[in-house]
Amino acid sequence: MLHFAYPWVLLLLPLPLLIHWLAPAHQEPRLAVYVPFMSVLSRLAGGSAGAGAVIARRKRLQRVQIAVAWLALVIALARPVWLGEPVVKELPMRDLLVALDLSGSMETRDFTYASGAPAERLAAAKGVLDEFLSRRDGDRVGLVFFGSAAFVQAPFTEDLNVVRELLDEAQVRMLGPRTVLGDAIGMAIPLFERSDVDERVLIVLTDGNDTGSLVPPVRAAEIARDNGVKIFTIAMGDPQAAGEQALDEAALQAVADTTGGDYYHAEDRAQLEGVYAELDRLTPKQVETQSYRPEHELYHWPLGFALAFSMLYFGLVELRSWLRRTSAPLESGAAQ
Repeated sequence: MLHFAYPWVLLLLPLPLLIHWLAPAHQEPRLAVYVPFMSVLSRLAGGSAGAGAVIARRKRLQRVQIAVAWLALVIALARPVWLGEPVVKELPMRDLLVALDLSGSMETRDFTYASGAPAERLAAAKGVLDEFLSRRDGDRVGLVFFGSAAFVQAPFTEDLNVVRELLDEAQVRMLGPRTVLGDAIGMAIPLFERSDVDERVLIVLTDGNDTGSLVPPVRAAEIARDNGVKIFTIAMGDPQAAGEQALDEAALQAVADTTGGDYYHAEDRAQLEGVYAELDRLTPKQVETQSYRPEHELYHWPLGFALAFSMLYFGLVELRSWLRRTSAPLESGAAQ
């Protein structure tokens, strides 16, 4: 749709006509010699003399050129704009952070692929997480890996494809064999402090217990709660395991309860998929939309037309003048 940003400028279109009507024509006096025998000179010269003042008049094509140039200039000053179709942009209303355990026990093959073949815990988690993230359009998602140390793999971003690629590159023991759950939660809090959205969700997926964090998991959860972060904990390990691979369900339950989240335990891939389906229900997609219409400037079109038309006009004038100059000697020779 065509739109003028400054439509009031179009009121200047009749300005040249008003000046022509109201302002007197330009007069240029010239010196002249009175000759009483002008008729004799005219007869001898083979011409005729006119009487009175001479008024120079513009030719019709010149008037058209001036009118076109003025019209194009005024239209360009009015800033014509073509409004495109409305574009709707989704703004994220939730910051979703995923903390994934990469400790050595995540290589245990007690899960199954969709085909039924045995799979490592990490492979099962990555597959279900990838599907979960594919449905998070409108959210900003971040990724934290933790093992013997916690590391921010991806800060909050709307580019979910990048997050999914980084998730696919995760490997067991890439951050050491241990599990620092409390440090992972502590690593997430500064990311949320720089967030200005209403809802903040942290999903922690682990198969062990905390084995060396500087901040205990429950204390880290209290700090997260004070910053408006809700934590959902997902356990993948064996509750009957012993040693460092033992699953501390009480700590994971306490972390979730402290922040108002929930605790889940997934023993196989089907249960893990059910956990994420439940998270989809508990944290429904919330987006705030903004719409705008793209503007395409068109002022250069009338200016370009005026320039091209003026160049064509002056080119024709010069061509006509050149033809007259070249034909004058031929006419003189023919007259002799």
